[in-house]
Amino acid sequence: MNKYIKGSEIIIKTLILEKTKYIFGYPGGAIMPIYDALYYYINQISHILTRHEQGAIHAAQGYARVSGKVGVCFTTSGPGATNLITGLADSLIDSTAILCITGQVSSNLLGTDAFQETDIIDISIPVTKWNYQVTKAKDISYILSKGVFIAQSGRPGPVLIDITKDAQLELSNFKYKKYLNIFLKKKKINIKKLEKAANIINNSSKPFIIIGQGIILANAEKELKEFIEKTNIPAASTLLGLGALKTENILNMGMLGMHGHYAPNILTNKSDVILAIGMRFDDRVTGDLTQYAKKSNIIHIDIDESEIHKNMNTNIFLLGNCKKILKLLLSKIEIKKNKKWKKFFIFLKKKEEKKVIKNDYYTNNIGITMGEVIHYINLFKKKKSVLVTDVGQHQMSASRYFNFTCKKSQITSGGLGTMGFALPASIGAKIGGKNCQIICIVGDGGIQMTLQELGTIMQHNITIKIILLNNNYLGMVRQWQEFFFERRYSSTKIINPDFLKMFYSYGIKYKKILNRKYLKQDIKDLLNTKNTYILEIMIEKEYKVFPMITPGNSIEKIRLKSINE
Repeated sequence: MNKYIKGSEIIIKTLILEKTKYIFGYPGGAIMPIYDALYYYINQISHILTRHEQGAIHAAQGYARVSGKVGVCFTTSGPGATNLITGLADSLIDSTAILCITGQVSSNLLGTDAFQETDIIDISIPVTKWNYQVTKAKDISYILSKGVFIAQSGRPGPVLIDITKDAQLELSNFKYKKYLNIFLKKKKINIKKLEKAANIINNSSKPFIIIGQGIILANAEKELKEFIEKTNIPAASTLLGLGALKTENILNMGMLGMHGHYAPNILTNKSDVILAIGMRFDDRVTGDLTQYAKKSNIIHIDIDESEIHKNMNTNIFLLGNCKKILKLLLSKIEIKKNKKWKKFFIFLKKKEEKKVIKNDYYTNNIGITMGEVIHYINLFKKKKSVLVTDVGQHQMSASRYFNFTCKKSQITSGGLGTMGFALPASIGAKIGGKNCQIICIVGDGGIQMTLQELGTIMQHNITIKIILLNNNYLGMVRQWQEFFFERRYSSTKIINPDFLKMFYSYGIKYKKILNRKYLKQDIKDLLNTKNTYILEIMIEKEYKVFPMITPGNSIEKIRLKSINE
């Protein structure tokens, strides 16, 4: 005879059968029955208690990005649910598979403005891949399994399931059946278009590859490497594509975009063919679209049909999983040398090294630069290291200079640009990548947005290497104020607390660096210690990130030095 159990227990049992190992969350009244059910399954599923619901979803994002699994988080109704919105928006634009389960008031109270009632379904429609409100216990298992499927199928994204309190308490017969959409048609790769694309690439003299996050989401790093090495085509990454190709690969020309590397930005517009894989032609990558790649045949590979021709009209698009497409394309591509074309990249690369990188690494400036910090991190970090960054100058410097040596090693907020992302995301990243060294780089502005998550690190004994780059400014905004607002530093100077006292209260090892005398040794110590360690480094106050493409300009207008020169 089948046993009737509460809806709350159905939730936990379904998640376990869906192979969920970790839940990030924060309890409250409307979700309390689920937490009560969770109590009896602590040996089968672990709960990470964060200090804020935004922290919970960012931690789930970090977990999903490193592990390749669906990140799961729990919150209560009302403010608990609305505190997820930033993380949902971040997950949607950055294609992160998240399942959020929110508690809701009982179904008889819906629409009455009951205590902590908010219509989270309507609120979250624009920032979710799918959402659904459950009011009956019998529907819970099916809807949760469907939610997991939707979150990770095709282009990944966030799903929100809102479950009323009476559905959590109602008894129902538990029947689990893994959701499989038999009506979901697999995208057939257009072989004629693929052969045409191969022919264009084979006949090109200045081909260029743009690596997007689609490569990482499809686990296509191996196919990408084989393709690049067979064709000898120079490649560069979007911000979220970093790590798909090892930094040390001779054909890796760095990062594209507003603060990307000089050579790939300049030569994008000189190329005759652009093979764009799993990227969406974001404005930070393209600059002025009317001036972007006007001489190039653009071949766009993407799994999401809505991205085709959205920002950029392409000559050929190949719709589908880029791993499969690259395998097929590889068999039709000729072995090439591209010696002349590669020389242009190397020439411009050396120009940037001389005018920007050399100054950043080996500076005579009074203050420490962000570039030299990343340089020393590269000397001492482990091979299996994951970079987690917040948003701002440090994000751009770290992304440009970090030596990516393993898969799924770049965790940052790309499309939404969420300050406060790094600290909670690094918690999830460590749980999702237990054998990885997690290096969390934050600014003094961003860290104070989610500083409370140090309590999560303390309670759950999570080991993270945190580098706080402090210049007492909101650095990126200050840089723009310097260039475009005649140094009118309006509301960008920060008076910071005594971080020593704060971090000490969380029982976390901490050291502050005021000058570069012991910088190298202190970074070495940070990366070699076994426990969580925070290194606060006082950075040159008016540090600037270069190169830079000023807003509204063509990528060819990228500057190596001050825009006023």
